[in-house]
Amino acid sequence: MAQQVQGVVARAKGEPVAIETIVVPDPGPGEAVVRVQACGVCHTDLHYREGGINDDFPFLLGHEAAGVVESVGDGVTEVAPGDFVILNWRAVCGQCRACLRGRPQYCFDTHNAKQKMTLLDGTELSPALGIGAFAEKTLVAAGQCTKVDPAASPAAAGLLGCGVMAGIGAAINTGNVGRGDSVAVIGCGGVGNAAVVGARLAGAAKIIAVDIDDKKLETAKGLGATHTVNSRSADPIEAVRELTGGHGADVVIEAVGRPETYEQAFYARDLAGTVVLVGVPTPDMRIDLPLLDVFGRGGALKSSWYGDCLPSRDFPMLIDLYQQGRLDLDAFVTETIALADVEKAFERMHHGDVLRSVVVF
Repeated sequence: MAQQVQGVVARAKGEPVAIETIVVPDPGPGEAVVRVQACGVCHTDLHYREGGINDDFPFLLGHEAAGVVESVGDGVTEVAPGDFVILNWRAVCGQCRACLRGRPQYCFDTHNAKQKMTLLDGTELSPALGIGAFAEKTLVAAGQCTKVDPAASPAAAGLLGCGVMAGIGAAINTGNVGRGDSVAVIGCGGVGNAAVVGARLAGAAKIIAVDIDDKKLETAKGLGATHTVNSRSADPIEAVRELTGGHGADVVIEAVGRPETYEQAFYARDLAGTVVLVGVPTPDMRIDLPLLDVFGRGGALKSSWYGDCLPSRDFPMLIDLYQQGRLDLDAFVTETIALADVEKAFERMHHGDVLRSVVVF
């Protein structure tokens, strides 16, 4: 029987979000209903509200979440009612050319629940990243649920569902940071600081955090950055080179998603070094680089999709590190808030004083 719950909905571009009654259908084949326990407020949700993703309004926002499986549909074997899970937005298909080549982290046919959640009047909702977790309960594809240790804090664990996983994965999975490497991270918000943590976990010898905000740089230092550069007062390219013997970093992670910071990343890396783009640009952005420089500097220019993670592999491993005290996910939870405070959390993003506001149910 369908259930009615409260959720945060964006009805039109740029308009403040509102709490509305959401109708959640019973799970069909391959689907699961999850009782959400915590959901981080991510910039992607704000992009949805601003029409920066697409115009399929109204949106049921929220996607960086953890909770407990309440019910499952026919054919579901991955999870069962009562399982504590982190939600992910890339449920792999197992059948596409990437999956069949043993690269499911690049799955080209990821999927979501087939049924739609609706408003009371029957209006179909577009769940953010196929999840829609700013709600007491949500309907997802069962493959979007990754079972992890239930002893983990939901507020911390849920952050692996998007931003923290994107940053850690950009360093470990995409950038292949190795022991003794030098790493520069440009942009030290939630994703960038997670990349700092990922570089530290991978054994980087030098981790250079670059940002225009001293508060963010202090946070990065607390999370493992060995050096910081305020790019308002110093040329970040020259600063990174100076800190790396004049050569540039082995891996530079761009966590802003802007042409000017990408160019900084490109020239701040060593010869044969790697640039990783994990910051999300807008559709209108372009870059202009001399092709000879692209050729002459060698190395690799990579984009990181969701930290190139495989949730079934990476989420349990990172939760184990969290439980062992080797990964401080709690440090990313700046504040816990109520569902009604999501709009205020969007406003706080602009001030740069939060890594994550987390809705706790």
